Formats: sequence, C-alpha cells, structure tokens
Amino acid sequence: MDIEAIRADFPILKRRVHDLPLVYLDSAATSQKPQCVIQAEVDFYSHHNAAANRGAHVLAEEATEAHEGARAILADFVGAKPDEIIFTRSATDSINMVATAFANATMYAQQGLPVDARFVLNPGDSIVVTELEHHANLVPWQELCKKTGAQLRWVTVSRDGSLQIETLESLVDSRTKLVAWTHVSNLLGHQIDHRPFVAAAQRVGALTLLDACQSVPHMSVAVPELGVDFMVWSAHKMLGPTGLGFLWGTRQALAAMPVVETGGSMIAQVTMESSTYLEAPAKFEPGVPAMAQTVAAGVAARYLMTLGMAHVESHVRQLSAYAAARLGSIPGVTVLTSADGDPVSAVSFMVDGIHPHDVGQLLDSRGIAVRVGHHCAWPLIKALGVPATVRASFSVYSTHDEIDQLVDAVIACQSFFSRALSHRGA
Repeated sequence: MDIEAIRADFPILKRRVHDLPLVYLDSAATSQKPQCVIQAEVDFYSHHNAAANRGAHVLAEEATEAHEGARAILADFVGAKPDEIIFTRSATDSINMVATAFANATMYAQQGLPVDARFVLNPGDSIVVTELEHHANLVPWQELCKKTGAQLRWVTVSRDGSLQIETLESLVDSRTKLVAWTHVSNLLGHQIDHRPFVAAAQRVGALTLLDACQSVPHMSVAVPELGVDFMVWSAHKMLGPTGLGFLWGTRQALAAMPVVETGGSMIAQVTMESSTYLEAPAKFEPGVPAMAQTVAAGVAARYLMTLGMAHVESHVRQLSAYAAARLGSIPGVTVLTSADGDPVSAVSFMVDGIHPHDVGQLLDSRGIAVRVGHHCAWPLIKALGVPATVRASFSVYSTHDEIDQLVDAVIACQSFFSRALSHRGA
C-alpha cells in the first residue's frame, strides 16, 4: 500500500496539536475518517435526504437505494447476505439487542407464549464469556443473568495473557444457552482462536456471539467460515461514521430471535389489539434509520476492500510487531503480550515508576494520541496484575515513523520524571 497516498485521504492527519504534527495512535478507540467517507455524509444530506424505505417520491427512492446499497456493500465486506445485516447504534447496542432478546423470550415463555427455547433462560442455565472481554461484552450478560437467574461463567486468563481454553469442556454444559467472546483483544491485541468456542457451543446446542470490533477493521473476516450465530462490530473503528453498529446473524438465528424495539417500518400488520412483524432485517430496525451514516459506512467498507484486507492486515501486524519490539527494547518498559499470539493492531505497555496517565499526558504534550487506563477491560487488567496500561493502536494510515516518535517520547518521559524525582529528593 502507498501509505503516503492513504494518509493524504485523511484530512485530520494534517492537524497540529500543541503546535506539533498530530501522531494519532488511538485507532482501537476510534479510527479517523477518509475524505470520501466524510463527503458521503455531506452528499447524502445535500442531494438525497429523505426517509429511506418510506414514500414513493424521487428523494425517498434515492435514499432507499443508497441505504440498502450500503447494506449490500457491508454484507459483502464480511461475506454475508444483505438480509443478515442489522443496523444498530453501535456494537454495544448490538450486544444489548441480543441480551434483550433473551430477556424478552424468557418473559414470553413465562407467560405461555410461543418462543424459541434457545433464547429462554431459567435459573441454573448459564452464559459463558471470557476474562478478556470489553465491558460491552460482559456487563449486558451480567444484567441478563440478574434478570433471569442464569449463571455467568467465564474462561479465565493466566498471568501470561493466555486463555485457559481447556476449561471450556466443563464451563459449557447442557444448561449453557450462549457462548460470547472477543475475536481480537482490545487490550493485548491478539487474535482469539474461535474454533474451540464454536465447537463447545455446538456440542450442547448453545448459541454463539462473536465481538469482532477489533478484527473486522484490520483483517479479512468471512462470517460463513466462523460458524457463529451472531457477530457484532462498529462503523467508527473501520474508518466509518460514529453512531452506527452492526449485528450479523444467521437467517435461522434472526428468525428465531424475538423483537427487541418496536415502532414504525418493522411491522407487517397492526390492529389496536396486536401487531405482527416483518422478517429480518426490518424486524429489528424500527424508526427512520441513520441513512447518512449507513451510506458513509458503505463507502468506508469499499475503501478498505479497495486497499485489500490482506494488505491492511499485513500493514497493521507489521506495525504492531515493530512497536512491540522497539518499546520492549527500552529499559524500564514492559510490553504486555499473550502466549496465545502476537498483536494484530494494538500494543499495550507500562513504564516503570510512571503511572500510565502521566505517560499519556506527556505523550499528548508531544502531539501523540494514545489510550491510557483500563480500556473498558477491568477484569483483564486485574487478572494480569497491573494497575493500568498505555495502549498504542494502529490503522491503515499509521506509519513506522510515528512509532519511532512514540519511542522517543517514552524515553523523554522517563528522563523527565527521573529529573523530577531527583529534584524532589534534593
């Protein structure tokens, strides 16, 4: 890939911060947007703005074509069919949608209404996750267990960052209704082998959900090859707009899943007594959709596909390996790794004697944007026995030179705090 040509597509990379060129190394939190994505939203509002899937006038037809065309592009991006893609507000919203569907099904079953038993939770049933999860793939299941009396179980993480996969055999049993896990850790950055989780769930007939927020933007992901029932990811981490997420599901899973939110455009018939609903995706998309955002997300997916996801993955993996090696060579710097694999697009580290928040503040003073703290993965932080970390994360526009600037800044940080401590001691 021509990285300089790619960087020219991203207007924000021309910014200066504290009168220094911006070095943006926080793409795991949110990616920057190429001009074509920004322009796609502007063009929609300027020329085609109307309510999609409503009305028979020209603007409404154009809006519908653009909206549903984006769905087709995004489906192609992950090897899916358009009617398997549900637009949501975020990946977090997508996970909560599935959790609410379980809660609704459980309530309907208690009332004697017909529902698919796979979505019904009773006391003694279980949901299985891992200790690696982002809070978005943990807290919704905690709350669901509180509502239904089900148990939350998890695969633990060793101090070397590896998952104790062998415990899946005992954790996943005949009472397990869902197995949910992350595809790529947002903290350690490594890819998780999906196959043991899928096999364990299929052995007992449990549903599966994959959090692909940190994998879909950086590597080729084809859902038919994964064997999962649901997958979630977000637009804003794959060069797309904020406020938009995706829920992919098999046609069978989406057909069996009860409605979550209700309103206009997702109904087949309505009387004053009751309503019936359309099939997916409309079944799960009440109200006027975020049309400008879906169109822009489609442009983002096409941008990545034009680059080639194999090239994208090679680029970010090379950057991650380079960053881990260079940071790890600094005396007093510890790079967090996992025995389960190398990082895909993010590297977390700590600097001896300096709190990550102080490191982040000094890096910011040099124009370098990183993430510091618990990274919405508090249980993993505790399992690793660290207080917090600094995380540098990369995307298609990131460069080796930016990593060199990060390394120089970390060394400068050590020098600054060493002098400060010496002065305080004196």
